[in-house]
Amino acid sequence: MLSILRKARLKDKELRILMLGLDNAGKTTIVKKIMGEDINTVSPTLGFIIKTIDYEGYKLNICEWPYLTTRPNNHQLTVAGDVGGQKTLRSYWRNYFEKTDALIWVVDATDRLRIADCREELHGLLQEEVVEKRLSGASLLVFANKTDVEGCMTAEELKDGLNLDEIRTHQWNILRCSAVTGQNLKEGLAWVVDDAKARLFLY
Repeated sequence: MLSILRKARLKDKELRILMLGLDNAGKTTIVKKIMGEDINTVSPTLGFIIKTIDYEGYKLNICEWPYLTTRPNNHQLTVAGDVGGQKTLRSYWRNYFEKTDALIWVVDATDRLRIADCREELHGLLQEEVVEKRLSGASLLVFANKTDVEGCMTAEELKDGLNLDEIRTHQWNILRCSAVTGQNLKEGLAWVVDDAKARLFLY
């Protein structure tokens, strides 16, 4: 039934995309850059944001959820699924998963200290949602953001750090990008659209 609903949306050239990642990864800036909005006025996202982007004749509904984590000696607000076990909003964004065609996971390529946390969150998310089959079949795009910063991790380092080769449940791709310069943002959307079309046999 879920596949039929997805095919129906593709016939209408509409895709639903969920964007997640640790705090400060650059999710909001990426969305703003794609939308052509001012990226100099970005503040932490405390609720969810839905933006509709017209891309190559497709309507992409991008939902960005905050995915903040609590760390020792840190007073950040815990919003969704953290290592401390508090999951105050997870029940809400789960509902969105059931109609998701693609998951974009945004990684801060300069944040070497939290790459292990990022890996645990991503794999925990996929494992949990595969069991419940809410993200079944969704494309997975990993945006390695902030690659315009000198000394950032390479794509190979990120692939190994995130254990992407262990992911067998989703078709995935990793792209180096920059929310500031716009590098590879459109290419990422192109991959998402092409993968969804191929996966659902719609040409």
